Amino acid sequence: MFRFAHPEFLYLLFALPVLIVIFLYAVITRKKAIKKYGNPDLLSQLMPEVSTRRQHWKFWILFVAISVLIFVIAGPQFGSKLETVKRQGVEIMVCLDVSNSMLAEDVNPSRLDRAKMMLSRMTDNFTDDKVGLIVFAGDAFTQLPITSDYVSAKMFLSSINPSMVSSQGTAIGTAINLALRSFTPNEASSKTILIITDGENHEDDAVKAAMTAAERNIKVNVVGIGTPQGAPIPIGGSNTFLKDKDGNVVVTQLNEQMCQEIAAAGKGIYVRADNTNTALRTLQNEIDKMDKTELDSKIYSEFDEQFQFLAWIVLTLLLIEFIIMERKNRVFSKVKLFS
Repeated sequence: MFRFAHPEFLYLLFALPVLIVIFLYAVITRKKAIKKYGNPDLLSQLMPEVSTRRQHWKFWILFVAISVLIFVIAGPQFGSKLETVKRQGVEIMVCLDVSNSMLAEDVNPSRLDRAKMMLSRMTDNFTDDKVGLIVFAGDAFTQLPITSDYVSAKMFLSSINPSMVSSQGTAIGTAINLALRSFTPNEASSKTILIITDGENHEDDAVKAAMTAAERNIKVNVVGIGTPQGAPIPIGGSNTFLKDKDGNVVVTQLNEQMCQEIAAAGKGIYVRADNTNTALRTLQNEIDKMDKTELDSKIYSEFDEQFQFLAWIVLTLLLIEFIIMERKNRVFSKVKLFS
């Protein structure tokens, strides 16, 4: 497993474009200054030792050295020893609705973005639990298998969008059945399924699937996201909304009754997500009440530092940058590398 010991230093990479802008500004300013004194071609003959190419070479070598140096101080590491660690926690399979209706903006910033924000904050509260992620619309797919790697969970979560599932609809039952098959095999741990949906275009028998889960002592909790009043569905990249075949704007509404029926069948709770953190606190309390059992987690316990090779590259580049002079040396005037 690869990681950075200090990933916060990677934010320094955002400074690299600024360096390029400063360099280009300096080049343009220098050219304007030379033009004030006359024709640049004539002036270059009066300054035969000046080499603009050398200046460019020096900058780009220094630029690459700084870029690599940022990765060095971020501390690249490779996991060298895999261990099984015993933890006290629960297993949670999250089923997230990614149908087009989740783009509605009756909750800020949108139903889908609100759901992703809530899940991200929930993941921050996990310590010893395992979490998996399923996305569904007209069909369901496993986005992240059950894991205790919360960094990967948040990374996968950030990339979710409606285009991930081509068939539209709300196949909640299919998502629940997939979640039942996605828990750790032979793991005698407390398990729960979390459905986040607006319930629009409900297709299969989700209530029956929830009852099957409850029979296996797996609670199905449901978060309804949206409002009963509903909102139109924006079309990405435009200021228009989705319309039906008759040209009328489609208004998607939260199907709260269906969400409640699924939660009841799954012996879980139903909560509606709004623009507050009430739903998050309610879900967290429900998870905290579950019996914590011993879970096996594979983790890397030892990491080898891998900065040495990169450090040698930085040192070599800085040495080359130091050796290259901005002006041509008469001793090496016959060398045409920078001319």
